[in-house]
Amino acid sequence: MADLFRPRWREGDDPFRRIVVQTTLRFVEIEAAGGIVLVVAAAVAILWANLDIASYDSFWHTHISIDLSIWSFDQSLQHVINDVLMVVFFLVVGAEIKREFTHGELRNPRLAALPIVAALGGMIVPAALYAALNAGGEGSSGWGIPVATDIAFALGVLALVGRGVPVQLKVFLLTLAVADDVGGILIIAIFYSDSIQIEWILGMVGAIAFLLLLKRAGFRHSGIHAIGGVFLWLTLWEAGVHATLAGVILGLIVPADALYDDKGITRRIDYLLQRLRYVQEDPDPAVREHDSHEALRNVEHVAREGLSPLERLEENMAPISAFVVVPIFALANAGIHITGDSIDAALSSNIAWGIFIGLLLGKFVGIVGASALAIRLGIAFKPEQLRWSHLGGAALLAGIGFTVAIFIANLSFASGESELLEGAKIGIFAASIVAAVLGFAMLRWVRPRY
Repeated sequence: MADLFRPRWREGDDPFRRIVVQTTLRFVEIEAAGGIVLVVAAAVAILWANLDIASYDSFWHTHISIDLSIWSFDQSLQHVINDVLMVVFFLVVGAEIKREFTHGELRNPRLAALPIVAALGGMIVPAALYAALNAGGEGSSGWGIPVATDIAFALGVLALVGRGVPVQLKVFLLTLAVADDVGGILIIAIFYSDSIQIEWILGMVGAIAFLLLLKRAGFRHSGIHAIGGVFLWLTLWEAGVHATLAGVILGLIVPADALYDDKGITRRIDYLLQRLRYVQEDPDPAVREHDSHEALRNVEHVAREGLSPLERLEENMAPISAFVVVPIFALANAGIHITGDSIDAALSSNIAWGIFIGLLLGKFVGIVGASALAIRLGIAFKPEQLRWSHLGGAALLAGIGFTVAIFIANLSFASGESELLEGAKIGIFAASIVAAVLGFAMLRWVRPRY
């Protein structure tokens, strides 16, 4: 049904559409494409920072000011990306969480128990290892950094493994990453927000109530939700709660049910097409044109409402998040001036080692250990197609903590703590690369069980 009104600009045999448009669309449809673009963006950022660190810093710290007399905004370009543009990323994350709870694995407690418990272990152990290394030190606030899993990278590496990977492993890793995102979002909201302004918190509650009333009243147009989302972002920004959470909340509120099921769509479109054929025989050209346009608009409405607002949101926003927002975030935040001194500093930094050990060892021990404990206690069960080595490979891939880990690192260390932030980013990069290589190697080594 989503293809019923496929844009015609995609089709055609002219060189531009054949070489540029269609090749780009084929690339976007590759499962690992988002991870590839993210790697390229991070590599460009690192190259830029090492060729000319002054221009990199000056560009991303350019200030953007808005003064509307009743409200003013004055932040660097990097902060605009992290606090405004990343709302789109968290909107898609919220939509993914909603989809998993309504139509995916998380709606079945028995099926969801294993990845949820595994995700919990994969958050607690890395945070504990980091905290043990940095207790009472200048990096103690960064304990939330190794908690996060980069879902795009992890699934991208899993896709590169190729044949022999059980479907259940992808479901396990996806559900684990979604549950991990829930934990990361709660950590950001509770531990990494500024001083709370109660009056704006009340405004946030009002914005959420407004969005829920719209949903209750049956409003399904994305524009209405976007207006409510902007007001929600504003209230969170002024309240001192990290404003990107507006995206998560909006994604959780968007309706997840289609207005028409498959049979209803077929029946209504058949009726409307019959009516269209009938009105086209009207002798009056004005009546014929008016009624034809009305029938076609109704066909378009039925086709559109064959998908839920949640599905339409993901379909429209997920590519923007994966191929625009997250790469720009990487460009703005991944630039590290790598020198012998910075590497020596990272090697002697408890922050870098805490993140490296937390993401690599902590995720593996936490996920595998929590899974074994849950299965032993009868809380969860392991699908027959999954070997323990499969779960071990997935646990290693969960140690790829790129996007959200950098996001939390920026919240953990203020701009005046650039050396701490630099060490954190080196730890994130090192752990993510090693986790990706080891996870890929383990899953390629495991023979499939049929």
